[in-house]
Amino acid sequence: MTELPVYLGLFLAALAAATILPMQSEALFAGLLLADYPLLPLLVAASAGNVLGSVLNWGLGRGIERFSGRRWFPVSEAALARAQRWYRRYGKWSLLLSWMPVIGDPLTVVAGLLREPFATFLLIVAFAKIGRYAALAAVTLHLA
Repeated sequence: MTELPVYLGLFLAALAAATILPMQSEALFAGLLLADYPLLPLLVAASAGNVLGSVLNWGLGRGIERFSGRRWFPVSEAALARAQRWYRRYGKWSLLLSWMPVIGDPLTVVAGLLREPFATFLLIVAFAKIGRYAALAAVTLHLA
């Protein structure tokens, strides 16, 4: 039971890292692996947090368009249009890149904006996010 705060902390770090906040969770995940925490609970905590963060981005995207064009809106109309064109060109499979730094978080927002069905979004993003942490675990444990 004393490990619960560790897993909760990893969950929250992974959740924040998946939102538009500039954060990373990979170092914490790898560090906990190297500190001999069991792989499966770490993988579940990190993946669940990261997927939930992407779901929050998708929800943000669902309602964000009504604010575009306002002076305080953080994304220009041109950048928003460019993101929409890119997503329309590559479609739902671009969500396989949702794990990547810099482009992954905006992709999940644009998926919501363009009304990607939630079930499709969730399956593709979960696959990508879980795969990223599994690959990181494999590399970390191999190099340890």
